[in-house]
Amino acid sequence: MATAGEAAAAPAPRARLYAGGRTITAVLVLEDGTVFEGYGVGATGEAVGEVCFNTSMTGYQEILTDPSYAGQIITFTFPHIGNVGTNGEDIEAQTPFARGFVIRADITMPSNWRAAEALGGWAKARNLIGISGIDTRALTRLIRERGFQNGIVAHAPDGQFDMADLKAKARAWPGLVGMDLARDVSALQTYEWDETRWRWPEGYGRQDTPVRHVVAIDYGAKRNILRCLADLGCKVTVVPAQASADDILRHEPNGVFLSNGPGDPAATGVYAVPAIRKVLETGVPVFGICLGHQMLALALGAKTEKMKFGHHGANHPVKNVETGRVEITSMNHGFAVARDSLPSGVVETHRSLFDGSNCGLKVEGRPVFSVQYHPEASPGPQDSHYLFEQFVEAIDTRRGA
Repeated sequence: MATAGEAAAAPAPRARLYAGGRTITAVLVLEDGTVFEGYGVGATGEAVGEVCFNTSMTGYQEILTDPSYAGQIITFTFPHIGNVGTNGEDIEAQTPFARGFVIRADITMPSNWRAAEALGGWAKARNLIGISGIDTRALTRLIRERGFQNGIVAHAPDGQFDMADLKAKARAWPGLVGMDLARDVSALQTYEWDETRWRWPEGYGRQDTPVRHVVAIDYGAKRNILRCLADLGCKVTVVPAQASADDILRHEPNGVFLSNGPGDPAATGVYAVPAIRKVLETGVPVFGICLGHQMLALALGAKTEKMKFGHHGANHPVKNVETGRVEITSMNHGFAVARDSLPSGVVETHRSLFDGSNCGLKVEGRPVFSVQYHPEASPGPQDSHYLFEQFVEAIDTRRGA
């Protein structure tokens, strides 16, 4: 707490900043004291979180609504974000869980036949704070060189900011290490999912003749993952992140899916790992994605670790070490499974060609496997959709179908 003298010496709030004759209405302040000035987008106010960057050229609405971004401020490296507007279909969760977003260019009027609303208005209605007009290349280089940075994005139409206070808040935020966010983004109760993948010109369909039953543990599940499962003939029962093994198994699933999600896997693993271990004892096929991959690894005895700046984008090359095939994948994670911690009987199946980090594993002789990346491709390439088919085949083999 500041003393009376320190309070008296503190600078007054900074007022009405200008750049090229235009009022600065937003700032991004990093924990190391770096300040980026720009123009506010969406809601007003402040939001603090971990600043990351995403290299995807498309799919910003899916990215902003991906629950895996809880606790993060997303920097888009592609300069033109918002040009195609927003709609009611390209969302991965009803409510955005990202703390904020950073873009280079001003948002123009939407130019897409599916657009229902401009990004700025859409973000404002969902209390999502953004900043435009900053050098996103410089910010991305900073993160690559120094690693993840905690930061705070502030949007004030009058251009007044208490910079000392913002810097203090950025430094004080604890960061994602040790933070369990899965319980914050997970469903509060069990529900059924039957919506299938989007197809032209019908849009989303319904699975009304399922032939197998999958229980999906929701650590922050993206809707398109659930659609991929339903699309392949699965009845999908979604259970909360904190569901016990008894809660999961009472549904008599043919397979169990471990979803993506945010936060530190070690923190979520406190309650998730015991449940997964009991599920594994039954012999039911298990498939995990992203945080689900990390949860499975922890349940099998491996360890996870924080990455320097993570993987966020739709252009990440991953090698299938069993086939030699290279897949271009979509990724979103700041933690990874430590390759040298995989126990006997658990083998690496996929590896990042960017940094050599682990991107997949399987249990020898058992229908249990997972990947770090997002094969549902929302947004991103569809190279890895075969993994859902592999899961379904494992289910059918066990059922004798």
